[in-house]
Amino acid sequence: MAPDSARPRRRPRPAETRDGVELTNLDVPLADGPETKRELVDYLDAVADRLIPVLADRALSVVRVRPGQPPFMQKNLPTYTPDWVATTTVWAHASHREIRYALGNDRRTLLWFANQRAVEYHPALIPVGRTGPTHLILDLDPPPGAGFDVVVATAHLVRRTLDELGLAGAVKTSGSKGVHIFVPLTDDVEVEESAAATRAIAVRAAQLDPQVATTAYIVEDRAGKVFIDATRSGGATVVAAYSPRLRPGLPVSFPVSWAELDRCHPSDFTIGNAAARLGDADPWRASMPPPQRLPAELVEHGRTIPVARVAAMHEGKRRARARRAATPTPDAGPS
Repeated sequence: MAPDSARPRRRPRPAETRDGVELTNLDVPLADGPETKRELVDYLDAVADRLIPVLADRALSVVRVRPGQPPFMQKNLPTYTPDWVATTTVWAHASHREIRYALGNDRRTLLWFANQRAVEYHPALIPVGRTGPTHLILDLDPPPGAGFDVVVATAHLVRRTLDELGLAGAVKTSGSKGVHIFVPLTDDVEVEESAAATRAIAVRAAQLDPQVATTAYIVEDRAGKVFIDATRSGGATVVAAYSPRLRPGLPVSFPVSWAELDRCHPSDFTIGNAAARLGDADPWRASMPPPQRLPAELVEHGRTIPVARVAAMHEGKRRARARRAATPTPDAGPS
């Protein structure tokens, strides 16, 4: 065997540059699957003109994956972020500090994130310069082991509810197991009004078929039903349309029509085929109804429904007290 010094050394492939962004290690696997970072970069570049409009001017959180490390959600930008990345600062009440977020406003920023192995893109619901959300969002989450058919059935319950209210929404796969329904709002709707209306829509939709859907926030109370999550409001985020998800096969959160929803599955859309399926189309923009005002009666109904997280917290404490009361106290014996 030839000594190490005599062996020809493999030269690393030169980095590529797109829009002034140096792209490195493109042909290494991205995560646990066979997909490479090049495939992620190529997909995001192909859909950039459709993804950027749903990210623009919104505080952006991303899910990144590094070799040999678990995935992590990045909100605060690292110190090495290029100065041409647009940013905004948001006060984080939980950590009592300002967080510097990116704004996904252009192709160069998207390519830089892709090179950082940022797979998922989660924009804020409220854009910079606005006080209320642009959309009311319902997130449908199936129980473990359930098929996508029950999610579709629940989505149609939500659509029936919207129809009865004179509202309309667009639907997309979540890129995981569920779907997201977006109802665009006029710019005079504030956070509290949107949150109340979302709760009311969720409750009304679940009441249409209580055997299929539920609004129970506590998992053990859902009894194998699809959870209509009405908590996506205020400072929350939701994965963007066209964003990949860090799941096997790297599926994409993909817009579908209400008719297509009955014959698709979230795994149908991946970074390997989504761009080709889109062609030059932008179905998310095309399917989105005009901004709508919320019926006053709907908002008032929602205000009578407890906020899910608060109600769950109080219920959790009540159950803990009940368990402690039911547990016999050990006999200390004679003193």
